[in-house]
Amino acid sequence: MGSLPVSFDPLNIKTFATESKEVIDFIASYYKNVENYPVRSQVEPGFLLNMHPKTAPPQPTSLEIILQDIQADIIPGITHWQSPNFFAYYPATVSNAGFHGEMLCTALNIVGFNWICSPAATELEMIVMNWLGQMLDLPQSFLFTGKGGGVMGGSTSEALICVLAAARDRALEQFGEDSITKLVVYASDQTHFVVHKAAKLIGIPPKNFRVIGTSLSTCFALAPNVVQTTIEQDLESGLVPFFLCATVGATPSGSIDPVEKLGLLSKNYGLWLHIEAAYAGSAFICPEFRQHLEGIEYADSLSMNLHKWFLTNMDCSCLWVKNPTVLLDSLSTTAEILRNEASESKKVVDFVDWQVSTSKRFRALKLWFVLRRYGVHNLMKHIRSDIELAKHFEALVKSDNSFEVVVPVKFSLVCFRLKPKKEEREESLKVLNWKLMEAVNSSGRAYMTHAVLGDIFVIRCAIGTSLTEERHVSELWKLIQEKTQVILKVRPELESD
Repeated sequence: MGSLPVSFDPLNIKTFATESKEVIDFIASYYKNVENYPVRSQVEPGFLLNMHPKTAPPQPTSLEIILQDIQADIIPGITHWQSPNFFAYYPATVSNAGFHGEMLCTALNIVGFNWICSPAATELEMIVMNWLGQMLDLPQSFLFTGKGGGVMGGSTSEALICVLAAARDRALEQFGEDSITKLVVYASDQTHFVVHKAAKLIGIPPKNFRVIGTSLSTCFALAPNVVQTTIEQDLESGLVPFFLCATVGATPSGSIDPVEKLGLLSKNYGLWLHIEAAYAGSAFICPEFRQHLEGIEYADSLSMNLHKWFLTNMDCSCLWVKNPTVLLDSLSTTAEILRNEASESKKVVDFVDWQVSTSKRFRALKLWFVLRRYGVHNLMKHIRSDIELAKHFEALVKSDNSFEVVVPVKFSLVCFRLKPKKEEREESLKVLNWKLMEAVNSSGRAYMTHAVLGDIFVIRCAIGTSLTEERHVSELWKLIQEKTQVILKVRPELESD
């Protein structure tokens, strides 16, 4: 007989604390030095694929070597979302409390698909969803203390699939199963593409997805009269309007759809109204911004991402529904393995019936940590400070006659561009602003992204990463001016191209 193999101890309690401290020290060093890295990764496609072996290592590698490899191989290939000079897309905020909550969530590693799996996970989720709903001043009808409720997931994409499925099934029950090919979804050209993706996933024909145009005259918000006209045309064609998405804080422009008017429209035509506030939803804990949610009592559902602006590390998305029964009728399932006395008593919530996936992470612990460690007043201070930074950047842009702010700044997104010269073609101006944006991004000193609003190309400066201060915003503007001087020298050449 051969000798017994050396024992394998993957959860080694003796070394856990020491090794974990090494990892935390590595993370702390990363945050300390993140400002020194190029914000947007400068590597070429295939850099890591060509560097690593084609097969997994047969023998263990020490933690020390792995951390060294992360520093040498992985860090150069990262676009640093936590850099204070990251102004692209929307922020993905982090915090000590969010990180500590995530650590505990990961350490406990529960799979909380129903109440009996871990009662504390389910009930804490109900508590924090009520807390946050109250902070947003949502109607009681959206809270567990009313007749509604909320669920935490990984993304707004998941939330949209759930509510679209619920709205679809409600419509099919009313109009018949064969009406699936007639169902129509409405959204603006500013609405995030995930709404279209979710509609496709739940079986809505692509030709039945209405992308309604917006314009600068309405600050790129949906015009209710245009929505109504579109609905009437579809009804005349024998189609079945069933779902309208109102966006508050759209990704391209930060635009705000008129919730109350769209709500009345949805009520009149029997549409499910969903409010998508993935980015801007966090701002509504501040009373001065809640005006943008006026009319929410007409909505059926609301979603927002806490990992964007609420200091709650990825991933953490929230969905509230006014009538959970409709959601459960669409998403619930039965399986013998899920049977237990608590569920069958109907006295508990089983979140497996509120979401796409069966498995469920203990995200509530992370949000609970953030809410308790910082409190409502500090969280409002955090939101307001980012909006003040955006106003600071907006003022800098407006102080230079070469630039213009294209959309009024409502939250912490500033959409701006180099102004057109007299009779300058929009296509030439697009090239010019693209060159400017790329000059900034390729410098490694900052990172911004763009959007096309109607036919207007804008550069987006999205402020809000956890480490960003006023000096970073001011330095960004100096960098923009520096690159602008170079771009303007070749303006005639770019125009001729």
